Amino acid sequence: MDTLRGLGEISMGSRLKRISEYLMRETQIVYDTFSINFDPYLFPTFKIIKNRNGVTNTEINNCLRTTQPATTQTINKLLKKNLITYKEHEIDKRKKVFYLSEEGKKLVKEVTPIWESIEFIIKKYTGFESQSLIEHLNILEAQFEEKSFSKAIIEDIRMKDFKDTINIVQYNNKYSNHFYELNIEWLKTFFYVEPFDEEVLSNPEKYIIDKKGYIFFAKLNDAIVGTVALMPKDGVYELTKMAVSPKHRGYKIGQKLMQHCIDFAKNLELEKLILYSNTVLENAIYIYRKYGFIEIPVEKDSPYKRSNIKMELKLTPLKS
Repeated sequence: MDTLRGLGEISMGSRLKRISEYLMRETQIVYDTFSINFDPYLFPTFKIIKNRNGVTNTEINNCLRTTQPATTQTINKLLKKNLITYKEHEIDKRKKVFYLSEEGKKLVKEVTPIWESIEFIIKKYTGFESQSLIEHLNILEAQFEEKSFSKAIIEDIRMKDFKDTINIVQYNNKYSNHFYELNIEWLKTFFYVEPFDEEVLSNPEKYIIDKKGYIFFAKLNDAIVGTVALMPKDGVYELTKMAVSPKHRGYKIGQKLMQHCIDFAKNLELEKLILYSNTVLENAIYIYRKYGFIEIPVEKDSPYKRSNIKMELKLTPLKS
């Protein structure tokens, strides 16, 4: 039993301290994994010096609202690691102006992709609604228990290294279970499974392939990580059944699948594509519009009960 969690709001300070210490330990694991010789506790001061390109001890102290001894101690550690250097202040010779050293600039190039992944995972782990801060902390720590902060960051960094090696492959019946499982997981996460979904997903050859439709898969090494379909419907093709595995979301795999479908449709000299969605999926709608889809009326006999928006993309054939 987590006694600290059971104490509720009165334990707020201790909870925040525990989470802070956990994040620092986990971030250090990430640095060590990628052979980055850096201490996460030095980050705020180092980042200010990097951003300001010439800043005094007092200015750093005022920015961070820490004690002068604490700021001085951090600066001394950065100096000892040869990550920063300093010059005398042009007017007040008693003051020192701190800059990144050449070693510090080199570190920035190495560590920036890691910082980007740390920021991405923090947003992913904290981007949910709650009724109070203590409830937010409860959910946050539950996520850490499910997958550690360091593991999530390391996976994100390695995924970025692999994203350019993702290949789009056409349907093969050996992938039919992936088509079903990826889509069912997505539907259960964001909506619910309708009878029409179950029927189509269980029989992709009958409802899509045999009707001259197409199914594509995003393949990372030997793993299927995403799928999408172009399904014939009333003389046009519907872009549908797009799903990406949970651990691979956030790497634009869905956009890569969609672009492949658009290019494929242009090669077929199709005039347009349609899709059905729901406005609660704000990010998805934003991406559809980014690719040129525009909203059109939803017919009364729409095959999807959850759909409240229909979109269309007029196609221009690719130049040969």
